[in-house]
Amino acid sequence: MSDESKRAGLLLRIFAKVLDFILIAAAAELVPRVGFYAGLVYLLISDGLFDGRSVGKLLIGLQVVSETSGEPCSMRESIARNAPLGAGLSLYQLPWIGWIFIAVVSAVEFLILLGSKNGMRLGDELAKTWVVEKVRKKTAQEE
Repeated sequence: MSDESKRAGLLLRIFAKVLDFILIAAAAELVPRVGFYAGLVYLLISDGLFDGRSVGKLLIGLQVVSETSGEPCSMRESIARNAPLGAGLSLYQLPWIGWIFIAVVSAVEFLILLGSKNGMRLGDELAKTWVVEKVRKKTAQEE
C-alpha cells in the first residue's frame, strides 16, 4: 500500500487550527506570565514541527508541504505562513484594538482561503506552502 497526498479540506483545516488554538489558550492559562508568549512562539513554529505538522494537524492527519519542493514545511516557512496570525495574536492582549485586529486578520485569512482556487490562505501564499491530507491508495484487492 502506498500513500499519496491531496489538498486538505476546509473543515479539516479549521478543526486542526482550533485544536492548536486550544493548546495556545491552555498554555496561556497554565503559565500566566510566559504562557502567552510560549503560545505565540508555538503558533509561529508549529507547522515546522513533527515533519510539517502542528499538534492539531498531527491529530487530524494533515501536513504542510512546500509548494515548490513538496517537502515538509520548514521552520522558516512555518514562521512565514503563520506571521499574519502571529501578528494578530501578539496584539490580542490590548483591549479592543488587539481584539479587532485579530478578528480582521482572521477574517482576511478566511476570505482569501475561500476565494483561492488552490485552497491557500494568506500565510500559504507568503510561504508558498500547501496543506495536504494523506490518503491511502486502494490496492487491487480492495477495488
